[in-house]
Amino acid sequence: MATVFDLENAALSPEETLRYSRHLILPEVAVEGQRKLKRSRVLLVGAGGLGSPVALYLAAAGVGHLGLVDFDAVDVSNLQRQILHGTRDVGRSKLASARDRLEDVNPHVRVETYETRLSAGNALELLRGYDVVVDGTDNFATRYLVNDACVLSGIPNAYGSIFRFEGQASVFAAPGGPCYRCLFRDPPPPGAVPNCAEGGVLGVLPGLVGVIQATEAIKLLLGVGEPLIGRLLLVDALGMQFRAVKIRRDPACPACGTRSIRELEDLEVACGVPAAGAASADEAVPEVTPVELAAQLTGGDPIELVDVREPHEWAICRIQGARLVPLGELPRSLATLPRDRELVVYCKGGVRSASAVRLLRAAGFERAINLAGGITRWSQEVDPSVPRY
Repeated sequence: MATVFDLENAALSPEETLRYSRHLILPEVAVEGQRKLKRSRVLLVGAGGLGSPVALYLAAAGVGHLGLVDFDAVDVSNLQRQILHGTRDVGRSKLASARDRLEDVNPHVRVETYETRLSAGNALELLRGYDVVVDGTDNFATRYLVNDACVLSGIPNAYGSIFRFEGQASVFAAPGGPCYRCLFRDPPPPGAVPNCAEGGVLGVLPGLVGVIQATEAIKLLLGVGEPLIGRLLLVDALGMQFRAVKIRRDPACPACGTRSIRELEDLEVACGVPAAGAASADEAVPEVTPVELAAQLTGGDPIELVDVREPHEWAICRIQGARLVPLGELPRSLATLPRDRELVVYCKGGVRSASAVRLLRAAGFERAINLAGGITRWSQEVDPSVPRY
């Protein structure tokens, strides 16, 4: 029998009373608090690493209406950390996978999906009517967009971010509190910060930070406790240390301070990946595609292949004939590189190698070029025997 949603009335059925019994005996929650949760609407941007634990715990807690924004499909490389999805979901839409899982966790929760990329054109409409937004994004462009949309809409933003073994969490855009731009005024230049695909992330870390985000969202909905408004929680998983630093609202902040940001703008920057066709701060980086490089190598062109990844990545896979020169060691290795032939530089996805090409060209290596898409694209388009990671 289909579930009947009565979120406006928010009366608890006998089954819900039993399901949420451990909440109901908490004085800070009790029946009225659980009814608040049932009436609540939370929009989750991203159904990946951070979004997985957030969605699962908010559904289990009985948040009545969950909105999910995502446009990606489940990849096998997601499964190390994105616990919302399983092996059988590989290739499926993340939203379809998420809906099935969440409805199994709690059929009393209404799950609304938006299979689209959050943009300046749709963000305000998507946020309309929600009580809290949870930022489960993995790139700077969307992170700033979520922040600005929350400020303009007056909706609190339960923020979280992760990288390697470290994470952050806070509540931005709450009344009287700071926003993300108070802490980080502008996004970094394209390619300045590696993404999780390039730098890696400990699989349990998004679970750790995502649970904190879910906790903050529930506290905001219930109006209990001390939310992370004006505090940035820093998580060090290797040292298993948590440290909170105070942050203040910046009167000069263009979003929540001067309010000079009156309209949303799509930022042409992603997490560690330059926008398509974008130039660096100095000049465009010349590139060769994997197919073009393969043809040159087959034709016997004199090419020096330089791999600027780390030794532990080199041990996973490599392009035959390449030479390992980690990016950090490149300045000290310039004298060992030939200047009389083309240097094709590659990394995992093309970000670090683009930086290497800029460094080489500045040092006089005029024939240095970047392998577009790195060894990942090489594996996809030229040599499938090269493992992807």
